[in-house]
Amino acid sequence: MRIPFFHKHYKEDMTFQTHGVRLVTYADPKHVVSEQFRTVRTNIEFAGAALDKLQVVMFTSAAISEGKSTVSNNVAVAWAQSGKRVLLIDADLRRPTVHATFDLLNTDGLTNVLAGNVKVEDAVKDTFVPNLAVMNAGPVPPNPSELLNSQKMADLLAWAREHYDIVVLDVPPVLAVSDVQVLVPETDGVVLVVRMEHTLKGDLERTVEVLRMAHAKVLGVVERVHSKHGDRGYGYGYGYGYGYGNDSK
Repeated sequence: MRIPFFHKHYKEDMTFQTHGVRLVTYADPKHVVSEQFRTVRTNIEFAGAALDKLQVVMFTSAAISEGKSTVSNNVAVAWAQSGKRVLLIDADLRRPTVHATFDLLNTDGLTNVLAGNVKVEDAVKDTFVPNLAVMNAGPVPPNPSELLNSQKMADLLAWAREHYDIVVLDVPPVLAVSDVQVLVPETDGVVLVVRMEHTLKGDLERTVEVLRMAHAKVLGVVERVHSKHGDRGYGYGYGYGYGYGNDSK
């Protein structure tokens, strides 16, 4: 029986929340997909060369299950492997995955810091990847957008800028909630992840328009291409393309 399209991707989304995303850049750094992630990392740096600074980078998508957590997590690892001190923050407070990816408990994290229950430094956790630390999302709150739009979030990112070379934000999809718009003023650039043969052109255009209205600096677009044949035992096949500027589609 054919699985309905929306149901298939909902199941994939739930799997990532439970088991996390695959860190191919860590598991197999010589793999062709790992090299593609390093290319994405380099292109982001080139795209940000014209900016005053490129330290806090936000990864998002138009809708769920388009690969933004896979891209953000693997690019964060690629930055750490290049010698940068990296902090990966799970700011997707509705569908967090970072704790599962790095095999950590999600009992405390970003939401606890924003609620004033935990100090920032106590919410940061070292990982098995050298130079890479993460901050889990923490317990799901009733008011994610309000927390992300608070002064405490601005203070947290200011602290992160002082202690890390690169801060990667894994945030919710643009069209799903308003979380992305409220975070734009605190970030230096945005990377948009799309899934070929899944992301609707109209949704992508609306997403870019929303980011423009929020005055986001769109660094480029990463295309995720799913292969029917898998990818040398990893169970998936990805290809990444990079486009520069706010007109990238």
